[in-house]
Amino acid sequence: MTETPAIDPDHVRRAAQALVTPDIAGWAGRFELLSDPNRLRLLLCLHHAPDICVTDLAAALGMTGTAVSHALRLLRQQGWVAAERSGRTVRYRLVDDTVHELLHTIGATHFHEHDAS
Repeated sequence: MTETPAIDPDHVRRAAQALVTPDIAGWAGRFELLSDPNRLRLLLCLHHAPDICVTDLAAALGMTGTAVSHALRLLRQQGWVAAERSGRTVRYRLVDDTVHELLHTIGATHFHEHDAS
């Protein structure tokens, strides 16, 4: 890495301190997962309709079950989504609080019974 001379060493010191605490690689990974429109759409569906199965997610998203299953596998590996088996059906839900809050930040809402009418 090439060292660049500083104009204001105090600014450089303060800016460099910002890089000490956050988990930059972890956040980059989170944003990479969120950068795919289909995964983001899937997360929005899970947020609004928790405990939904792959078939219903695929129908809501207009995607194949295979594509939805692949996306869910990636999200489960990151700990964002959990699955629960009920007989032959596996139901999925969002479990990561940070992702939940990020979805609210972009305008996601929760389902309410009056939304159905």
